[in-house]
Amino acid sequence: MYIGRFAPSPTGPLHIGSLLAAVISYLDAKANNGQWLLRIDDIDPPREQAGASDAIIKTLEQHGLHWDGNVFYQSDRFDAYQAAIEALLRDDLIYPCQCSRKQLNATQGIHPEQCIQPLDTNAPFAYRIKKGRYQFNDLYQGSQSGSDGHFVIKRRDQLFAYQLAATVDDHAQNISHVIRGYDLLDSTPKQLLLYQALNYQPPKFGHFPVITAANGQKLSKQNLAPAINNDQALTNLQLVMRYLNMTPPDTSSIEALLQWATLAWKTAAPKNLNQPEIGIITSE
Repeated sequence: MYIGRFAPSPTGPLHIGSLLAAVISYLDAKANNGQWLLRIDDIDPPREQAGASDAIIKTLEQHGLHWDGNVFYQSDRFDAYQAAIEALLRDDLIYPCQCSRKQLNATQGIHPEQCIQPLDTNAPFAYRIKKGRYQFNDLYQGSQSGSDGHFVIKRRDQLFAYQLAATVDDHAQNISHVIRGYDLLDSTPKQLLLYQALNYQPPKFGHFPVITAANGQKLSKQNLAPAINNDQALTNLQLVMRYLNMTPPDTSSIEALLQWATLAWKTAAPKNLNQPEIGIITSE
């Protein structure tokens, strides 16, 4: 069974780029008669914004993007992440590391098999996974291969890293398809290494183009992309569909628009999904 998901981080309200991600993952799930789950990736408290989780949920509801089942919060999952760490330790697939960014910068980010200096058990340390190779066929970007490793899966401040949490939770939720933005393509090899190390069956991955700002950067909360106006939900959805070269019908109903889009996606998904970005257009 097709099970997809949308997994925003509560570092701020949704913007038009994140709405694009929600719409694409939603349409791909519904066009394949699947489930669409909502997960809040709230594992990094220093970066989170108070009230952002509730604001994200409200925006999705206002735009008719209703998820299946209950909202899944990563902040409830720390025991599962620690269990994964312990399993990887038992299999000697990860190692403790006290290397600083300055030390890694001196080696152009290439981390040695062992830490540069002996581990001081009285000082903070991170856990890193050992290097490995990957190969996969992205649903939109085609064949991908290479090597990766030595990335952090548990930080020096004892917070769990995104790569580990996403892998453990996608497995726990039986996610069959991870449909997300091209900016996360580099995360896929890391997660595939973790899937292999944890003996999980990986999902299929598809990375669609992202919306860029006038300066060429991806729209993001970090570069202060404006929050979505929930009072213009229908207009927002129509704009997203035009980004995808879809021609939405003239309707005043969000439900009718999404039903039309789901059928259109099932008949023929947009042809520009293999691009890294789709540029800027206006709603005028």
